[in-house]
This record gives sequence, structure tokens and C-alpha cells, in this order.
Amino acid sequence: MKLATLKDGSRDGQLVVVSRDLASAHYATGIAGRLQQVLDDWGFMSPQLQDLSDALNAGRARHAFPFDPTQCMAPLPRAYQWADGSAYLNHVELVRKARNAEMPDSFYTDPLMYQGGSDDFIGPCERIVVASEAFGIDFEAEIAVVTGDVKMGASPAQALDGIRLVMLANDVSLRNLIPAELAKGFGFFQSKPATAFSPVAVTLDELGDAWQGGRVHLTLQSTWNGRKVGMCDAGEEMTFHFGQLIAHIAKTRNVRAGSIVGSGTVSNKGVEKDGRTEWPKGYSCIAEKRCIETIQDGQPATEFMKYGDTIRIEMKGKDGQPIFGAIDQEVAAPGA
Repeated sequence: MKLATLKDGSRDGQLVVVSRDLASAHYATGIAGRLQQVLDDWGFMSPQLQDLSDALNAGRARHAFPFDPTQCMAPLPRAYQWADGSAYLNHVELVRKARNAEMPDSFYTDPLMYQGGSDDFIGPCERIVVASEAFGIDFEAEIAVVTGDVKMGASPAQALDGIRLVMLANDVSLRNLIPAELAKGFGFFQSKPATAFSPVAVTLDELGDAWQGGRVHLTLQSTWNGRKVGMCDAGEEMTFHFGQLIAHIAKTRNVRAGSIVGSGTVSNKGVEKDGRTEWPKGYSCIAEKRCIETIQDGQPATEFMKYGDTIRIEMKGKDGQPIFGAIDQEVAAPGA
């Protein structure tokens, strides 16, 4: 099934079930008003929502209405936890190579992860408001999962059983603020503003055989200012699968229902051609493109985002139809 949260004037919005083709929706009123309620009592509420989903997809839902992604909040407008990994090590390798830094051996066995702000997510079509273009505005196309309860000490296999939903994310970064923050030795904070998520979050069965080994084996598309810049394979090169990322969190604490775990920037390795490396699948963030330029040409040439720039992030199934709907945003100045 596919679930979304519509704006209703409140902080947490109104839960709806969305049809598989993303054309229609039905309020989940009577089952649950908010997605967090469902996650807290998944065993009881999800079968009821599945029945409503089946009726909606069969054309039997009496009070269905057209689904409008511009009216969506994030599926979870605020969450108990937002932990973002860096599961695609090609991205990490490029960043470190661009600044002539060695890749520590531990990076290949222990995931990188930071804990972001989860109190104020933004909807898939809401503007990315940034105080200054000088902050170095960048998109980051990612996959994220929403968990149920996962006990402390859970193995990666056990952690996989705790995944309830999958969605897309735009983990916006302010690149020019990052170096000074990391130099303090305490990690990201001001450099990570509000994250946006796809219009809908989907259960694993909606992915079919594209969900294998804790990974989504489909192409993540990024379109910047109307030009497709990324067609990255989200499956094969994900070094740490979602079970491993969740288990990393659970090493020293319980993971509670409603936690969101991100994959980090989806990234694919380049290919050698005529003595030069090319990246035919593009990139899922501008920083990676700038790293490639620095490695090849000695300095970056691609600028970060400006006010008025747009970014669209989506993923289509093997039938060519969108699964999650699109994150479709514009960068704006405060008050614009």
C-alpha cells in the first residue's frame, strides 16, 4: 500500500491511502488520523489500511478523491528520529580523494551516520528556503526507510524485519557551512536544514522483486533545472544495506517506531574510457560532481544551486510508472 499525509492546518496533517497509480486517495479516518499512530500499532492498523488500499485500487472506495502531491506534507511531518547514513562508499571515496585524504579501512566495515533534525520536515513540493546563496546550496537524492520498533542489539537480519515503509528523500546540504562545522569535531548541524521526502511512503510489497537484500534495485532520477543529471542505480553499489544501517543505530539503543533511516547520497562508480573516467549514470548531488571535476581537472567548475533553481527526484518501477511520486522543489530566499 501507499500512504501520504495531506495538509489540514495542523502540525501532523491527515493520513490518506493513495492508489497504486498515484491518481486517487482516500482518507484513513476511522482507522488512523496520522501515520505515527499506524507505526505505533502496525500489527492492528496496517491490515485495515491494506483493505482500504485494495478497495481503492479496485475502484470500490466510495469516497475517493484525486490525489494532489502539492498538498502533501512529508509522510511523517515530524519524526522521533532521522538518522542518515552514507551507504554508497563511492560517494565517500570521491569526496576524500578530491581533498587528497586517505579512505580509512574502518569505513568499509562500519557505516558513517549522522543524526539530523526530525522536528521540521518539509513536503515534496515545498520550497527550499535558505538565508543565503553563499551557504552552498546542494540537493542530495536518497532513499529512506521508516521503522517499527527494533530492539537494542538487533542483528542486520532482525533489523530488516523492522522496516515498515520506504520513501525518497532530498537531504539538502549547505556545503560551504560544512567544513567549519566538521572542524569542530562534533558533526553536522547548521549545514543540514530541513529534509524533504516523497509524496508517498510505500510498503515493501509495492517494490516487488526490486526489494532484495535490504536494497532497492531501481534507478533514482535527479533532474536539476529541467536537465536530468542523475540516473543512478540504487541497488548494486549500496555497500551497507538498510538492515546494517538500522543495526548500527541499535548497537547501543532501542530504535523506536517512526524512526527514519536514510541511505545517504545514491552514487555509482565511473567507467574508464580512453584513459579518462566517465560517469555515465551522473550524480545525485552537486558536491559529487564538483569532486569529480576536482580530481580530473584540478578544480570544480559546477556551481551550487541558486535562488529559482529547481530539483526533481523520483524513482520509477520496472513498468515505467512512478512509485513514490516526485520530490519537486524550488530554492528560494526567505520571504520570497
